[in-house]
Amino acid sequence: MQHPESHKARSSRFRLFSPILAGATLRERLIACLGALIGIGLTGVISGYLFGQGPHLPLIVAPMGASAVLLFAVPASPLAQPWSIIGGNTISAMMGIIAAYLIHDPIIAIGAGVSLAIGAMSFTRCLHPPGGAAALTAVLGGPVVAGWGFLFPFVPVALNSCILVGLGLMFHKLSRRNYPHVVAKHAENIHQTRDLPPPLRVGFREEDVDAALGVLDETFDIDRADLIRLLRQVELQAAVRSHGDISCADIMSRDVIAIGEDAEPDHARHLLLKHNIRTLPVKDREGRLIGTVGLRELSGGLDAIAHAISKPAVADATDPALSLLPVLTDGRTHAVIVIDADRRVLGLISQTDLLSAMARLLPSRDAPAQAVA
Repeated sequence: MQHPESHKARSSRFRLFSPILAGATLRERLIACLGALIGIGLTGVISGYLFGQGPHLPLIVAPMGASAVLLFAVPASPLAQPWSIIGGNTISAMMGIIAAYLIHDPIIAIGAGVSLAIGAMSFTRCLHPPGGAAALTAVLGGPVVAGWGFLFPFVPVALNSCILVGLGLMFHKLSRRNYPHVVAKHAENIHQTRDLPPPLRVGFREEDVDAALGVLDETFDIDRADLIRLLRQVELQAAVRSHGDISCADIMSRDVIAIGEDAEPDHARHLLLKHNIRTLPVKDREGRLIGTVGLRELSGGLDAIAHAISKPAVADATDPALSLLPVLTDGRTHAVIVIDADRRVLGLISQTDLLSAMARLLPSRDAPAQAVA
């Protein structure tokens, strides 16, 4: 039998070879490799086609390799966004040229160039680590860089950066990645009052995140809004893990009032009012779910129910019931439709259904006394 300590020792021995990025799956790494291959290769081809190849101009500057790592391997990083790449490389190269022009000692010039680059990128909100290499290239580039002088930051540095970013935009669009990274919007109070949205009234707040960052006194390579979104998802996953034994099938209503897509709007209103419900599933002629309607959608003078159908919120019967919390607390969704693989309606979970299930999870006030007895 293998001793537990040997497994632990082996795990720590190979820790150096473990992924250092959260969410760095094999698929993501392979996509990054393919992206860098295409991006750097085509950047060199296009630059060579536009300006020719020869000793008078570098085909592609070395910092583009580091930019490609960020662009394709960590596209969600604030350091990998389009302005960070284009502005960071260009401005840093300009700082390097200025340092080389004003300071004749190369040792002092390289330090000043990188220092100026960090300061300039910080103030222009385009911090990009390869910018430091762009500044060094501008200082130590030799006769070729010196010959181009103050044009070097624009050709080839800015040119290379723009081509690389353009190729990155197309590649990420084709691979269905979120780039440029758009930070998810905060939950909004759709009732237009000064109250916080329901999901934000309990748990940590944004000022708590700011206070924690102040205590840690470190800079993290993640957008603040992304950090808040991650922490809220951690809270949800912890709740689901604690009560994952309660599935959607356990709490859903099975006798679902639904309507066909050819029904009259008046009939839909009648069903909503008669059964005192807010969401009415709409089925096609084969009985498959195509959407939902409510009184709000039917409030206009519609002549066909098809014009009032909204995209439904759906779930699988085996999904944890608590995983529906974000949907049913967004202020818009009143019910989730439980469907099978053929999109046939199995049940419906309303806000009341979920609230009742959560109430049963709360500890009873008499529980401690009963336990003692």
